[in-house]
Amino acid sequence: MTDQPPPSKRQKREDYRKAHKVEGSAALPKKKFYRQRAHANPFSDHQLTYPASPELMHWASHYPAYIAPPTGLNEPIDHPETRTRPLSRDITVADIGCGFGGLLVALAPKLPDELLLGMEIRTQVTEFVQDRIKALRNQNADSGLYQNIACVRANTMKFLPNFFKKGQLSKIFLCFPDPHFKARKHKARIVSLTLNSEYAFAMKPGGVVYTITDVEDLHKWMVKHLEEHPSFLRVGKEEEAEDECVKTMMVETEEGKKVERNKGEKFVACFRRLEDPPWP
Repeated sequence: MTDQPPPSKRQKREDYRKAHKVEGSAALPKKKFYRQRAHANPFSDHQLTYPASPELMHWASHYPAYIAPPTGLNEPIDHPETRTRPLSRDITVADIGCGFGGLLVALAPKLPDELLLGMEIRTQVTEFVQDRIKALRNQNADSGLYQNIACVRANTMKFLPNFFKKGQLSKIFLCFPDPHFKARKHKARIVSLTLNSEYAFAMKPGGVVYTITDVEDLHKWMVKHLEEHPSFLRVGKEEEAEDECVKTMMVETEEGKKVERNKGEKFVACFRRLEDPPWP
């Protein structure tokens, strides 16, 4: 009888993630079992699942505590199509490129009346955040904490309007995005004239786009392109410094903590969505 070869690292990671799917598990996932490259090409075909329009997105499985009550008198509470039911409130905060979910988790108790959504293109990173949220919900079952956050795998450079209707969002976070240093790669940056128009479409007037990076060149790029867009006006430094979301964004993202450890510099800029001008 020959001995079985030891499982490969990849197999160990797969076995761990499968075991971690146990319903009711309160153990937080470990990053080392969710290995993935630091960045993904947004122009590649990632075989993504996305709704044809915001109205067709099944949010109930992501926010089970916020499923809208039945509208029909004879509709049972345990309707088999619960996952297709609308939510009792809209998602109003989006963390685009949410990474391992540090900002989502930190903002959840600070914005208890808001629904927050992390959007991440990398498969295993998305899976990590989803498992992290499930574990945190199980750990806080009595208080109901973390029911207001969720994460989906999405390419926002292509499909943001498929998830959000016009004027839905009050906050968009763009934290430590891929700098795409080479000039020929600048078209893949998460801030551009075209993408800024999509952010403006999804945001309600008065909403804020939050940006942070440790790359000064990228910071200047984001500031330039957002300042040039007619729908956005930069928030003053004094107001920015008093914003609790800015304070949280500075210290709670995984990339931010890495910059802190390396004693690097962080560059922040926030932009308010302006009212649309009246039609002539």
